[in-house]
Amino acid sequence: MIKKLASFIKEYKKYTILTPIFVVLEVIMEVVIPLLMAKIIDVGIQNNDVKYILEIGALLIVSAIMSLAFGMLSGRFAAKASAGYSKNLRKAMFHKIQDYSFENIDKFSTSSLVTRMTTDVTNVQMAFQMIIRILVRGPIMMIFALLMVLSINAKLSLIFFVAIPLLGAVLIFIALKAHPNFERVFKKYDKLNRVVQENLSAIRVVKAYVREDYEDEKFKEVNNEVYTNFKKAEKIVTFNGPAMQLTIYTCILLISWIGSQLIVGGQMQTGQLSSIITYAWQILSSLMMLSMVFVMVIMAQSSAERIIEVIEEEPALKNKENPVKEVNNGSIKFENVSFAYSDEKEEDKFALENINIDIKEGETIGIIGGTGSSKSSLVQLIPRLYDVTKGSIKVGGIDVRDYDIHALRDAVAMVLQKNVLFSGTIAENLRWGKKDADEEELQEACKLAQADGFIQEFPSKYDTVLDQGGTNVSGGQKQRICIARAILKKPKILILDDSTSAVDTKTDALIRKAFREEIPNTTKIIIAQRVSSIEDADKIIVLNEGKIDGIGTSEELLKTNEIYREVYESQTKGGDDNE
Repeated sequence: MIKKLASFIKEYKKYTILTPIFVVLEVIMEVVIPLLMAKIIDVGIQNNDVKYILEIGALLIVSAIMSLAFGMLSGRFAAKASAGYSKNLRKAMFHKIQDYSFENIDKFSTSSLVTRMTTDVTNVQMAFQMIIRILVRGPIMMIFALLMVLSINAKLSLIFFVAIPLLGAVLIFIALKAHPNFERVFKKYDKLNRVVQENLSAIRVVKAYVREDYEDEKFKEVNNEVYTNFKKAEKIVTFNGPAMQLTIYTCILLISWIGSQLIVGGQMQTGQLSSIITYAWQILSSLMMLSMVFVMVIMAQSSAERIIEVIEEEPALKNKENPVKEVNNGSIKFENVSFAYSDEKEEDKFALENINIDIKEGETIGIIGGTGSSKSSLVQLIPRLYDVTKGSIKVGGIDVRDYDIHALRDAVAMVLQKNVLFSGTIAENLRWGKKDADEEELQEACKLAQADGFIQEFPSKYDTVLDQGGTNVSGGQKQRICIARAILKKPKILILDDSTSAVDTKTDALIRKAFREEIPNTTKIIIAQRVSSIEDADKIIVLNEGKIDGIGTSEELLKTNEIYREVYESQTKGGDDNE
């Protein structure tokens, strides 16, 4: 894991190397200062040698300035290295997620991926900065200060050789006890993030149903879970502080007591004891800093493991060797296709079972069925958002698994059931279909989707800024912009997954007319709840509980298929009654 994490330092290696170098230089200057102070006391003041005091005092000031300068440089380089390192981690995770299939995303959940890219990366960033700076400073300071104490009085140095192993044992105990608790904390963070994300994305629904109190309770519950688990972990970690302070003050008392006896006995000078006490603070403060790093590393370990999980996760869908790079036409053929979302292959787990469909290029296919009949699952197999469990799907006569994934998806445009628009202008959203589309192309696509009319009414027209999710346009307008975006792609296959449900029947009819007249060679698959949306399709597929219940034209199905006939009659009779 460490080797994998280290590989993301990349272009920030220079700063990562310079940081410990300047830390060592800073430590050397700090260790020299107590020695110079001792010389001023024991030689300069003792002998009333003003010249000596001034000379050593000048060296003292230079050492302090150099220590400050080296410290500032090490801090600056550490900040650059850690910030750059976290940037590379986030970039690697984001790029990896782009290659994930829906199956991979379902495995982690959206909220967990967001937590890993934010909270977990921040924890690793802080730990990395502490490692290249404090983890270097602590041991170096301890070694240099111990050597100085040994050179002044070996007897007093024995105190530290007893204290350091004791503190080491305390830190190991803390690590073993705290790590499992921090692992649980970050899983609760995922849950907390999910609750907040759901609340914010569905805030209009929450307010419409006056469910603020319910959402408050739900948030309070998960927030308390985070608090409880964090409290358990922090209780163990806080044991470190008292243990460190007890050790530090015990060592200082012992040094002061033994040192004063040595001064009275003429075996040590006052300045030497003063410098030893300063070195004691340096040694013990180094231990304190190391314990802080240790605690941070314990927290970051759980975060690092979660980050590596994302980076090392293999996409469920991959290209074969030498994949086909071009889709010749929009014909589609399902051959004995069965599909299950889980890995379990039992027949009762299949969302789709034994699907056989033959669609010619340019045909318009309607799909209708009740809720849970797996209409969306069926069309998501065509651009290979999921892989079939059994059987095969051929596009342009070639199995979709033999295509380059990007080439296949570039030939298929989907307007999903949940229409998504991004923050930015209408033109920027449309250019997701074709990034270099000019104004004329945008207008042409929008005219086909019956969107140009309302866009022209906006003061800024195609430069109108949409809020995140397109919340400042109506549901029908959002659907038409999404359809225009798909048309702009000029796909060989166009899939509309219940994408005209929010538009009126007249606009729906105009959109279908534009499809027939303007893009006749594009294969069109329309999932709809309204019979009128698919009534004039070349074929209509009736799905029932993941199986095909009937295929044919509207006239044929009215004679042969009970499900279609019931839906047709209920909708047409409802229309007659309203009239």
